[in-house]
Amino acid sequence: MAEKLSIVFLGSGPVAAASLDTLADVFTIEAVITKHKPAHHRGEAPVEVIAARRGLTTVFASNRAQLDECFTEHAFTSRLGVVVDYGVIISGAVIASFPLGIVNSHFSLLPEWRGADPITFSLLSGQPKTGVSVMVIDEGLDTGKLITQKTIAIAPDDTVTTLTDKLVDLSNTLLTEWLPKYADGDVTPHNQPHPDRATHSRKLKKDESILDFTKPAEILEREIRAFAGWPKSRTTIAGLDVVITKAHVDAAATNPVNEPIPAPGTILADNHSLAVATSQGLLHIDMIQPAGKKEMPVTAFLAGYGSRLSS
Repeated sequence: MAEKLSIVFLGSGPVAAASLDTLADVFTIEAVITKHKPAHHRGEAPVEVIAARRGLTTVFASNRAQLDECFTEHAFTSRLGVVVDYGVIISGAVIASFPLGIVNSHFSLLPEWRGADPITFSLLSGQPKTGVSVMVIDEGLDTGKLITQKTIAIAPDDTVTTLTDKLVDLSNTLLTEWLPKYADGDVTPHNQPHPDRATHSRKLKKDESILDFTKPAEILEREIRAFAGWPKSRTTIAGLDVVITKAHVDAAATNPVNEPIPAPGTILADNHSLAVATSQGLLHIDMIQPAGKKEMPVTAFLAGYGSRLSS
């Protein structure tokens, strides 16, 4: 039996935890490098949980300086590092400490959506497909040479949660197949195509959760799916603070002759349906979560709160 490839794994978030759990079955994990759990974080740190369950050596580095110090203090013997969902800038010195460098699995078709949040921005853009890019990192922002890429379709009802799950599965498959090929010298990384066409994602801000009905309904429906994990999509209906968790668009909605077009933000409701007028089309709400309550179908919301809409 061939000896397992030894790697040092760097990652912190839930995507990293899912990746580590799979890779630990295939490769020898010499060490796991992860961030310290923030003091305000109430839940468990997912990577720590997986590492502890599997008895893996864990080292903490929450920023670039700490990571550099980590590699000064520890003499890792693995020829290869693997980074997934880490969120720490990695210096050239750390990259160079591995004879084969550090491989990253990035959840877009690079050079599309370089940066911090490629999954969210693939949904916001309305594009029909995305994928996973496995690359050897350099000191640039997702500018490294590609080992492989694979495309998947984005379903019309995909949320950031469902699409992330699909991309994690694809990433794990690609890493399992291509890391040994790269380590054995059977594949030569190549430059990203058309770097002049690169697009860039960014971290979301909390205030982006407020639905702006002066936007077209199509854009708002994308935001609801893209912001499903965080920061969510919030508004006020019937005097209640609510989160909209699922909606659909009636882009062809028209009004009878001589009736005014509802202003953006106007609520249109009956006993069975609830919609909000936007700058283009109606946004029909399917699932909704009032503050302090569980998510519910819009029919249940109307049964409980519909009288407020007519008062």
